[in-house]
Amino acid sequence: MTRDEADQLLKQHMKNKNLIKHSLAVEACMRRLARRFGEDEEKWGLAGLLHDIDYDRTKDDPDRHSIEGARLLAEAGLPEDVVYAVKVHNEAHGFPRKSLMDKSLYCIDPLTGLIVAAALIKPEKKLAAIDVEFLLKKFGEKSFARGANREIIAACSEIGLSLEEFIALGLEAMQGIAGEMGL
Repeated sequence: MTRDEADQLLKQHMKNKNLIKHSLAVEACMRRLARRFGEDEEKWGLAGLLHDIDYDRTKDDPDRHSIEGARLLAEAGLPEDVVYAVKVHNEAHGFPRKSLMDKSLYCIDPLTGLIVAAALIKPEKKLAAIDVEFLLKKFGEKSFARGANREIIAACSEIGLSLEEFIALGLEAMQGIAGEMGL
């Protein structure tokens, strides 16, 4: 599946513009992590872009989230490892995260929310207005961006990255698509 086909598939199943921006952020971060690890950027990007494809259908039923998405992606002919990474990114199921792609998608997903929330509290409301030091400070404030699960973000240690390096890679990736995100 090409990037354009994946984008069309996403927009066919996802209507919320903020969720689409979240998907773009996770895609950019997954591509950056793939580059860091010498992995397939296209494949990792697809996993990031499509990871929440079922969210409009499953937002009220978290036990179905990612199971439904994995089924959709398998039917669309995506590679088995992409389908599995999407399936296991939802911790509610307890599926083992086996590959580097699985583990990366799992911990990058909530990081994008933390980064967006940090940008939005700045007067400029721009990703360019924040840095790693600011994000590390906000990471430590448990009342800030409560939906950004710190334990899951800290699972970056499972992919061999320090929290600081992980945040830096995520911020760099998202700053690279700031225009698309409106930030």
